[in-house]
Amino acid sequence: MTTKQFFVSLAALALPLVSQAKVRLPHLVSDGMVLQQQSEARLWGWDQPGKTVRVSVSWSNEAYTARADRDGKWLVKVKTPKASYTLLSVTFDDGEKTTIKNLLSGEVWVCAGQSNMEMPVGGFYNCPVKDYNNVVAEAAQNKGIRFVKVPSVMRTTPQDDAQCEWKAADANNVADCSAVGYFFARMVNRVADVPVGLILANKGGSRVESWLDEANLKKYTNEELDSAKMVKKFPYDYLRPLLWGNGTFHPILNYTVKGILFYQGCSNVGAPGNEYSDRLKLLVEQWRRDFGQSELPFYFVQIAPYIYGDGADGTSGALLREQQERAASIIPNSALVCTNDLVEPWEGTQIHPHQKQPVGERLAFLALNRDYGFTGLRCESPVYKSMFIEGDTCYVSLDKTYGGVSRYEGIQGFEVAGADKVFHRAVAGHFWVSGQDRRNETIYVTSPEVKQPKYVRYCFRNFELGNLKNCANLPLMPFRTDKDE
Repeated sequence: MTTKQFFVSLAALALPLVSQAKVRLPHLVSDGMVLQQQSEARLWGWDQPGKTVRVSVSWSNEAYTARADRDGKWLVKVKTPKASYTLLSVTFDDGEKTTIKNLLSGEVWVCAGQSNMEMPVGGFYNCPVKDYNNVVAEAAQNKGIRFVKVPSVMRTTPQDDAQCEWKAADANNVADCSAVGYFFARMVNRVADVPVGLILANKGGSRVESWLDEANLKKYTNEELDSAKMVKKFPYDYLRPLLWGNGTFHPILNYTVKGILFYQGCSNVGAPGNEYSDRLKLLVEQWRRDFGQSELPFYFVQIAPYIYGDGADGTSGALLREQQERAASIIPNSALVCTNDLVEPWEGTQIHPHQKQPVGERLAFLALNRDYGFTGLRCESPVYKSMFIEGDTCYVSLDKTYGGVSRYEGIQGFEVAGADKVFHRAVAGHFWVSGQDRRNETIYVTSPEVKQPKYVRYCFRNFELGNLKNCANLPLMPFRTDKDE
């Protein structure tokens, strides 16, 4: 089979069948689904062209109608009730009735990205998730947490459906759910006491370009979109642009959701300049446009420490993390979770660190604080604010500390350099500044090898584990003061 024939056959696999008389629904619109509460939730499907589809719901007397277009497609918006654990149903009638049951109204979040988002509670081969048995055992107590996994498939054209089914995140099924997504959902469910639905649409190893659509790729990138040339350039299919977005993400775009959780970036390590942050911003704009929600929350995860090709002390991974921070600053209604403290010393060559629960929970703290009104939950990591130098010591001011730092001594991860920009390991500790704003804290940084310091870095290497946190026990974001020098 030629490369062209291969991609043509892929595209043919998911063509909707609209010749049948009865309403056909996408797999996402099915038994067990979670509807976004108190919204105009989109429901859609196929029928004979020109056919009228009547939609009735169990929670109200309102009726809705839609007419299938010349391609057999129809879409209707229904008003959904406040979140609860009451089971709901929806009936579609084009002369023959189809009813979907066991529905819930709650909060729906998309889990997107690459393998660290895809990684299930059950782990990958040689990549376990911490406390697996305890997590599964506790899942028996869950109520109202459900998920649907969209198969990771490539397509040359945008697809409207995917083979998938909704499952309850109970002790029998939770092992198949994204670990990061599940721990997010569990925390939101417990704190807000609402059902939570997760739509898992991701692909291990994918680049940000894997999810951009054809128009954006042609306008803003030099990505090769000819299938034969694409295969030649990217023998590993997970690196290919466009195809994963078409096959894995496009089928969910009609769904009404609350927000997007994103964990991706490893495969873009080495991207030059601001390319990654600019393209991530472009992707978020694309998704918000396609979901029809211009301010859709977007919460994403900083790539964890890992020994990339330039070694543990290299900076290729650190530069990508810096790009992720820039992305958070230029994408409205977004926020970044730091994971610098969630890697064990022995996981330098483990691209899938086993501590997934804190990642999901930190994403949940963002959502609960910003979207659900639980402002008592602290959700931001401390960040670098400013620095002054006296003699051989640098004094670094931190912001977003919630009134303090986690330790006064034994602080690890700092380095200092003089004008030569040769960085040396530094001694760091807490320093009291008289009259200092309690929102800020100051850390002294010094090295006996640098008598005239000029620059400071914190965990700005591929694999450097720091231990400084704020009063929310959230880790300091890696940084460098020599960026613009």
